[in-house]
Amino acid sequence: MEGTGAAARASVIETPSGKAAAGENFPVGSWLIRKDLRRHVHTFYLFARAADDIADNPALAPDDKLRRLERMGEILAGGPGEDAPSAVAMRASLAETGVTAEHCHDVLRAFRLDATKLRYADWDELMEYCRYSASPVGRQLLDLHGEDRAAFVPSDALCSALQVLNHLQDCGEDYRDLDRVYLPLVVLAAQGGAVEQLSGAALTPGLRRTIDNLLDRTDALVVTAQDLPGAVASRGLRCESAVIVALAGRLAALLRRGDPLATRVKLRKSDFAAALAAGLWRGIVGPAA
Repeated sequence: MEGTGAAARASVIETPSGKAAAGENFPVGSWLIRKDLRRHVHTFYLFARAADDIADNPALAPDDKLRRLERMGEILAGGPGEDAPSAVAMRASLAETGVTAEHCHDVLRAFRLDATKLRYADWDELMEYCRYSASPVGRQLLDLHGEDRAAFVPSDALCSALQVLNHLQDCGEDYRDLDRVYLPLVVLAAQGGAVEQLSGAALTPGLRRTIDNLLDRTDALVVTAQDLPGAVASRGLRCESAVIVALAGRLAALLRRGDPLATRVKLRKSDFAAALAAGLWRGIVGPAA
């Protein structure tokens, strides 16, 4: 029996990185979310985290990453086997809640792209990537709460903004560890930046201008995202979405002043406290706010 258990563990295709929800820029299934739905939010997060860890694993070849991600999709769709535990749990969650599997498959599509794509030509190409890497997170939450899909528009804007902000935070690490660059090449060139500068210890003037240009575009996404709390009927989700919109604005402001190559630019406890206060107020006052 012990040998069988060891073989089963060895056959697991997931490669956990140790990253967890506590390290994210936004709350994941916090106490603001309806209690009976929190575990389903965490199940989706762990599914996406497992796929992300595979795509970002520097020890795996691209073909191996694709094979593992395809296997997650097979199990999610009902295929036999338990070698992707997060997909098994996600499939059970979807069966229990009745939420479509499309958002999970969209996430897998994005991470398959991460396994092979190292550069993005322009902003539109980056936004297309965010449609599959980020937007499904908000869409899953909205569907889980039974919200109107009209809320997808501001939700997509918020999720894309958060994704770009995360790319800016990690731009040096992504280049050094994975040779992956999310800064659009057209923007880099126009602002006098170069990919190779991402290996430096501090931003060059060209990289600074590139990041500021991308922050201008991200600020526009956050403006659209400000409509999200008013489009959500669930009080808890309305509060949480308002908190996240506030956090996105605060992180963008920090990146305006900070240098992500020199140090980790991240939200502070005071940012979370202020965003929480704003989110609770918005949730209590209601959609009219």
